[in-house]
Amino acid sequence: MAPSGAAAGYRPSSTLPFVAEFRRQASRRRTQLALAFMVLLPLIILIAFQFESGDDDNGRGEFGSLVSFATSGGLNFTLFTIFVSASFLLVVVVALFCGDTVASEASWGSLRYLLAVPVPRARLLAVKLLVALTYSALALVLLAGTALLIGTLRYGWSPLRSTVAAQLEPGEGLLRLLAVLGYLAVVLLVVAGLAFLLSVTTDAALGAVGGAVLLWILSSILDQITALGAIRSFLPTHYSTAWLGLLSTPVQTDDLVRGAISAISYATLFWGLAFWRFTRKDITS
Repeated sequence: MAPSGAAAGYRPSSTLPFVAEFRRQASRRRTQLALAFMVLLPLIILIAFQFESGDDDNGRGEFGSLVSFATSGGLNFTLFTIFVSASFLLVVVVALFCGDTVASEASWGSLRYLLAVPVPRARLLAVKLLVALTYSALALVLLAGTALLIGTLRYGWSPLRSTVAAQLEPGEGLLRLLAVLGYLAVVLLVVAGLAFLLSVTTDAALGAVGGAVLLWILSSILDQITALGAIRSFLPTHYSTAWLGLLSTPVQTDDLVRGAISAISYATLFWGLAFWRFTRKDITS
């Protein structure tokens, strides 16, 4: 006998498989464009460097130093690409994947039909979140992988250089870059959690994506106000640049640990609120 009056053979765990949702999202234009841009950006930077005159580097500070290092090897080109993308572009991409996933279904009117299959609400959210995080990680890997490939082909396989440490041999430099990507992935979980929470709160996908990005920017602005004192350390963006400690000699891990704990705590809170809200709201769209 089927439990709870369910149809014979019905198993909640068999509804909305991960692979099916992954393919659905892969067919969407926003997914294709976002991933394509992750590949295109390093190519744009590479082409821009071909027109770089090399003059007037004065006054550009740390950014100017990274520009001068970027053409000295594939690892350095990858580091530069990550540097210029981490503060905004990657935030937008992660917010897009995680903020659009539920809100877009609601705006199309298809969310109630998914639940009528029936897909348990918690499972629907879990699968959508896992797929969104998978595509976010894929975007990060595509960006860094493309930059490393074309940078190495153009500038060679050379030691990794930075403004905060002596040059690192290519093997160790590659490991440091992988660690940087890992830390960025953890920090961006905050954006993923916030965007996902907004996605289950509103039927407007643009509002969920834009809201997450704007709140991240607001946190970054507040973090620059030194008058806030110790309060700044509780902002989700306070440790967003702690990955620079991975490039120092020796590696500075204190802020990395604090940043990882902060990001995981915020992400867990936002995801918990998202599940709590979605499992109790009336789905009318």
